[in-house]
Amino acid sequence: MTAINAPRDRYHAVWIIFFILGLGTLLPWNFFMTATAYFTSRLKNSTNLTASEAVGRNTLESTFNNVMTLCAMVPLLIFTCLNSFIHQKIPQKVRILGGLVAIFVVFLVTAIVVKVEISPLPFYVFTMIKIVFINSFGAILQSSLFGLAGMLPASYTAPIMSGQGLAGTFAAFSMICALLSGSELQDSAFGYFITACMVILLAIVSYIALPKMEFFQYYLETNSNRASGDEENKMDLLKKDPAEKMPVLNDEEPASSSSVFSIFRKIWVMALSVCFVFTITIGVFPAVTVDAQSTVATDRGWATYFIPVSCFLVFNLMDWAGRSLTALCMWPGKDSILLPILVLVRLIFVPLFMLCNIKPREYLPVVFENDGWYIFFMVLFAFSNGYLASLCMCFGPKKVLPHEAETAGAVMAFFLSLGLALGAALSFAFRAMV
Repeated sequence: MTAINAPRDRYHAVWIIFFILGLGTLLPWNFFMTATAYFTSRLKNSTNLTASEAVGRNTLESTFNNVMTLCAMVPLLIFTCLNSFIHQKIPQKVRILGGLVAIFVVFLVTAIVVKVEISPLPFYVFTMIKIVFINSFGAILQSSLFGLAGMLPASYTAPIMSGQGLAGTFAAFSMICALLSGSELQDSAFGYFITACMVILLAIVSYIALPKMEFFQYYLETNSNRASGDEENKMDLLKKDPAEKMPVLNDEEPASSSSVFSIFRKIWVMALSVCFVFTITIGVFPAVTVDAQSTVATDRGWATYFIPVSCFLVFNLMDWAGRSLTALCMWPGKDSILLPILVLVRLIFVPLFMLCNIKPREYLPVVFENDGWYIFFMVLFAFSNGYLASLCMCFGPKKVLPHEAETAGAVMAFFLSLGLALGAALSFAFRAMV
């Protein structure tokens, strides 16, 4: 009925807006990861330091990446979980627009700080505070965005996933371009952050334009009308004669819609699947994969570009391709047992990458020595990550009643973040096993 009466998404405008918003959710974090060389360069020792000062700066530099990951994953998980429970109390516009504006301000400040001299310890602390803020607001933004897309047809979660995939690809290209240009790290970092500000500004403008789209208005009003109708039905039940027997409500009826846990019972397969996808992905990428070394390099050139190209660029391109394919094909279906099976099969990539030419290594032999094996595994690994994760995120909100879709989307976003956090924790163990 809804599909028949719904207006067309003219010029695919709503699809494009969700793509831009998806790009805006992950671009900030990807740019921070890309610019780690700039951050650590500002923590390096200078020639006129005392021995104790030199040790202090070395400690800041050596712990930067680990502390940065911790400051990113913990607030991401906490605030995604928090949003699953508070999203019904705080207006969607406040959560999404507020998150975008906050991230824009943080990046603007970061770009300004590039040109300001700050001593290492305050710079270190200030950077970590910014990472906490970006991932806190980013968690609410991402969770709210998936919840919003859950109100639309399933195919409208795909552009969010595709936009997030493009964020990583864009960052990988930026890394390679910086290597090719030979420009100063400070200039590159300033360009990164200004570019990120422009993308976030574009996302803000796109979100402001979204409510004006007839296609979006239709589904938003349809969802609101159904929720209002459900409330009226419940009020009618309360007004009936107490002598009358109250009807027994099953899991498909609206009385359970207010409970996050009742919704989770309907989508737990999709939720755990997306969690497992990202646990495996982050468990080996980049903690294990970044230490691969080329065995066919005949000159320093390919050895220099091997990881930026074979690891980061190939991963992000194929991940983007996998996420984007769900806009054209959604196989297997949301009720198929094959989907969780394919998700579990991805566990094979953990030993496959461990047996590549990862250096240094202590325990496992090198079985797949040639670069071709590493690249082949990376293509399959990245494509399956993007495709299967996107399928799970699309199908999750479609396994519940329409007015429960926003909550289901928020729950799915939480389990996505949980997978990232679990993967980050397991990455230390996976790397130690090589």
